[in-house]
Amino acid sequence: MNKSFLAIALLLVTAIISPNPVFAEPIADADALYEQGGMANLLNAINLYERFLGENPDIFEANWKCARACREYGEAAKKDQVDDWKRICAEYGKKGMKYGAKAREIDPGHPAGYYYFGLSVGIYSDGTGILTALKEGLKDKTQMNFEKVYELDKMYDDAGSILALGRFWAVLPWPLYDKKKALAYYREFQRTAYFQSSTEGRVYLSELLIGLSGDRNNAEAEGLLKQVVENGEPYFTHWAQRLLNKIK
Repeated sequence: MNKSFLAIALLLVTAIISPNPVFAEPIADADALYEQGGMANLLNAINLYERFLGENPDIFEANWKCARACREYGEAAKKDQVDDWKRICAEYGKKGMKYGAKAREIDPGHPAGYYYFGLSVGIYSDGTGILTALKEGLKDKTQMNFEKVYELDKMYDDAGSILALGRFWAVLPWPLYDKKKALAYYREFQRTAYFQSSTEGRVYLSELLIGLSGDRNNAEAEGLLKQVVENGEPYFTHWAQRLLNKIK
């Protein structure tokens, strides 16, 4: 009797602490496609996440991972400059916002839903234009979501919320942008362990420094941009070269 009771108890504990294999397998399959990267794999990953969420809409992990994949699919389309990249960014950015919001609703104490909602707004804005996003009231929502990530765990995703907040204040149109806030966040990101491996961060900071003008700012930007040109991915390498041409 005691042995039977112990066996049942162990099964219950295992069920509680172990991922449900019915849930884990399709998510793991989608994760594997996401990790391979490339537009085809990302689209297939999104399809798997969405198929799973159609039957299991309240699974936190699947929602934030689907939001992440939607954002990355739009980002890949933009970087590859596919013919309809703006449509893809708008469509999948909107989807990413939906799944990010759902993840946030399921677990409001975890940064993932807020973070991927904010990033999805960014990719949506790339597709529709920032003025459209502003007209739809997404400025305050984006700020709130990134600030919530910063509050919960500002080192989440390699300090992504710090960099995102810097970019947020740097790209808003006049009179909403705030270069002082943008620079403060960029400098904070620069002090983290993630800055040296972030091509994106170096380009963003350099662009702001050039905009602020001055020999000292230009010299710092030039040094950072040369690092990107030497070691960066093509999308950011070309961006860095355009910025270097401005300095010259």
